Amino acid sequence: MIDPQIHDTIMERLKAAESDHEVKVLYACESGSRAWGFASPDSDYDIRFIYAHPQDWYLSFTVERLRDVIEYSIVDEIDISGWDIRKALYLYTRSNGALLEWLNSPIKYIEFGTFAEDLRVLVPTALNKTAICYHYSHLARSNAREHLFDDQVRLKKYFYVLRALLAIRYIEQLGLNPPVEFEQLVATVAPYEIRNDINKLLNLKRQSGELGYGKPINVINNFIQTEFARHGEAFKGQGRPDLQTRQSVYRELDRIFKDSIRWSS
Repeated sequence: MIDPQIHDTIMERLKAAESDHEVKVLYACESGSRAWGFASPDSDYDIRFIYAHPQDWYLSFTVERLRDVIEYSIVDEIDISGWDIRKALYLYTRSNGALLEWLNSPIKYIEFGTFAEDLRVLVPTALNKTAICYHYSHLARSNAREHLFDDQVRLKKYFYVLRALLAIRYIEQLGLNPPVEFEQLVATVAPYEIRNDINKLLNLKRQSGELGYGKPINVINNFIQTEFARHGEAFKGQGRPDLQTRQSVYRELDRIFKDSIRWSS
């Protein structure tokens, strides 16, 4: 799925991040359109990773003020950034949609120890379905409002809106965290009347550069507006979940954290 030379370059840059910042990369994956399955030939490589410092770094009384992200400028269409393990675990308790997608990315570069797999196993217990629906609803509404309701629409934004709306349908119908791959969502929960138009868009995006502007696709727009109307106010103002009542989840996350920083030291 990834050109071997580009894969080698990505691995070199991840190793450089470890050296530059004196950290251990616990998990690294592809995110964005390449993970979702609708990349264009010229799409960026969006590399996201989770890292841990040596144990003593976390013993500082100023640890709350220390930087918890690593970011690099995009070079040669490779975009690399990462989160410290404490940041990642906190966002996990909030059912952070981006983090959950990273953990289930079909394109993985590094999986050190059992950190990522332990989090995957815990998802059925820790996932707040309302919070993740809130995340996808916000993505869908903001992208649709900005890009899809004019005389000329930004065609690639259909994928972002559709993917979010189909993820909500997947959660509603199956009660599970949705898959990362767009085509799996389409095959599982998309209405049949929009699948042909979706497939045409997919083929166009994969074969050409980034899609430009075009006329609205009425069948898809109708589906989008129908879903928004069906949701109504269901996901507005829901915020993020509070797992204080799920002490078993916190205990397991404490174990994962302690094990991970031991491995990284």
